Amino acid sequence: PHEVVCELFGVPRGEDGPRAALYRIINGFFDTAISLEDAQANAVDLYATLTAFLQDKRAHPADDLTTALIAARDEGSLSEQELMDNLILLLTAGFETTVNLIDNTVHSLLTHPDQLDLVRSGRVSWEDAIEESLRHEAPGAMSGLRYAVEDIEIEPGLTIPKGDAVVVSFAGAGRDPERHGPDADRFDVTRATSRDHISFGHGVHHCLGRPLAMAEATAALTSLFDRFPRLALADPSRPPKRLRSIISTGHESLPVLLHGREANPRPEVA
Repeated sequence: PHEVVCELFGVPRGEDGPRAALYRIINGFFDTAISLEDAQANAVDLYATLTAFLQDKRAHPADDLTTALIAARDEGSLSEQELMDNLILLLTAGFETTVNLIDNTVHSLLTHPDQLDLVRSGRVSWEDAIEESLRHEAPGAMSGLRYAVEDIEIEPGLTIPKGDAVVVSFAGAGRDPERHGPDADRFDVTRATSRDHISFGHGVHHCLGRPLAMAEATAALTSLFDRFPRLALADPSRPPKRLRSIISTGHESLPVLLHGREANPRPEVA
């Protein structure tokens, strides 16, 4: 996903270039367990990297989305700050969340072989599996902090006071038993309400990258399971380590056996 989004925005390759730098920076961007000093340094690095990237792109425009955003800035549709912040939003959201979506879907299918069988047999589609994964394990668990600018009455007796911090739990909404039934915590690719989630936002805030994320996840999953039909978790008894983040839902790594245990007594591990 990082390579895809960087291609779309014309971010140059190279070990010392902005593409490699952004990969490192964005990983730190979503790590909510790092120190305040490291988070501040990461933010400074992010703005410095993108400032240099924009300067280079202005000098060398191309057929990419960054050049289009710069044109919108020059036409007065965006301020310089809005140009920068939109670029940050699109580059980060187009990377981290799609990685988590692929990771979570693979993990859920491997831990629920009956559900994987339904998909591989064609009884349900890969899209069904991806939608259920989006509901069951929202790739972005929480929104960023917002603050109430006035008292907000949710219902009688429940008010968010002016000045209080507010987050939206996308993950919590996906497990709502009133919407998805008493078994909302269960991964079920046949669930009738699988598409009824807010992992891509809602209304005017619906994610514009949804078609790209769905296409990437579908391509990745079908290719992976077609190439390695005996794919299995390396250690089913040991849950993979979760990301250190209250924003992202995913794993630090997902060890698997590419050819299962029976087919290869000394399996290759990925």
